[in-house]
Amino acid sequence: MPAAAYGGGTAYAAADGGRSLRVMTFNLRYASDTRPNSWAERRPVMRSLLHREAPHLLGTQEGLYGQLRDIATDLGPHYDWVGTGRAGGSRDEFAAIFYDVRRLAPVEYDHFWLSDTPYVIGSRTWGNTVIRMATWVRFRDLRHRDGEGGAGKGGRRGASGESQGSGEFYTLNTHLDHAVQYARERSAALINERLGALDPTLPRIVTGDFNVAAHKNPVYEAMLGAGNLVDSWDAAEERSAQYGTFHGYRPLVPDGDRVDWILTSPAVRTRRAAINAYSLHGQFPSDHLPVQALVDW
Repeated sequence: MPAAAYGGGTAYAAADGGRSLRVMTFNLRYASDTRPNSWAERRPVMRSLLHREAPHLLGTQEGLYGQLRDIATDLGPHYDWVGTGRAGGSRDEFAAIFYDVRRLAPVEYDHFWLSDTPYVIGSRTWGNTVIRMATWVRFRDLRHRDGEGGAGKGGRRGASGESQGSGEFYTLNTHLDHAVQYARERSAALINERLGALDPTLPRIVTGDFNVAAHKNPVYEAMLGAGNLVDSWDAAEERSAQYGTFHGYRPLVPDGDRVDWILTSPAVRTRRAAINAYSLHGQFPSDHLPVQALVDW
């Protein structure tokens, strides 16, 4: 199968003048030596995809420490990342966030676990057997000029009260449980609670594998129901073809379920959203497709 045989390509293609932020969420599929689709087979395709798309902000799920180091090496010196293993330190999977240091600078960050004890490393209390967590970062966008509509310098605010010209924003990245609906619902409530505790004047971008289909599960309604977040796919001014975002290395499903989402504050403008079906010589980089959005505010 040639590259982009399913209609993938440069998903960010848009006349944005370089100001828009390129966001990607991607379940990497944890590294293993099991063939086919071992990490050694997938890594060159992952590298090609990331070089092709060059996201400014990349929320990843399932990455193991060595795998994330490989990706950092392949992305090169203009990228850095924030994350911790869900079992603590370098252990187990990460919900790591990569960023282009030429565009974004971290101001603060933290991690919490999706449980009744969110600051106990590795905790799980909602019936899930797998540890689940979230990582968030407050970024400064280096493309925003001082005084360009900033809230503190006469900048306008949206109806939600968010600063429309601020150079800072929050991003949160997560991976909800694959098996226990109760755990997913409690996780969504906790994420909303934590987002609500952050500076309300700054936009939010939420990336993740939510393990449920958009529009088809109470978790989706819980994340969007309060009106503080919107689905960038639905809000986008332009969209790619839709495929189910989990394919498991099987043929892609047109108009299939979207379990990987990019959610944003309502004031964030999504110029384009895409599900990227890039492959190279029959090899996909993961068992999920990356989801992308071109956003600004």
